[in-house]
Amino acid sequence: MPGPGEYVPDATEGITRVEDLPKPRIHKRSRNFAARPCPTCHHPAGRYGVGTRTLHDLGDPRSARPLDLVVTFSRHRCRPCGRHFTADLTDLAFPKCLYTRRVQQLAVRLVAEDGLPYRTASWHLWRDHRVFVPYATIQNWVEDAGGKNLLRPLDRLPRRGSG
Repeated sequence: MPGPGEYVPDATEGITRVEDLPKPRIHKRSRNFAARPCPTCHHPAGRYGVGTRTLHDLGDPRSARPLDLVVTFSRHRCRPCGRHFTADLTDLAFPKCLYTRRVQQLAVRLVAEDGLPYRTASWHLWRDHRVFVPYATIQNWVEDAGGKNLLRPLDRLPRRGSG
């Protein structure tokens, strides 16, 4: 058993392919409701189906495995206005995103506040949080958040004596 401060090499250091990464732990969540209010007309809308969505979340470095949230959600149809919609998952992740908001916020913070390059931020997320995020994805998130310059407005101030 390693003691405090003892160097322990990363067991996944020699892995070069995504397929060889350790299998994730699965946590199941449910957003399956019998009825929800319609976002348009606010009438109760009954459930007509169920779906699932897998989200990559911050993993546990002690177990050296990533964490995937498998969310079961309900699909609803409002009879008065005919609108189809799903149970709200925006508190967990943005629509059509594979990663939770926690992963996105941490990745953007690593680049914007800590000043890490995209590749280094990607490696940091894997090494310390066991979530694999391609560096180009992190770059897209930072650009959507306003870019590096907008996240650190003090860097854009004119220097003294620069007219």
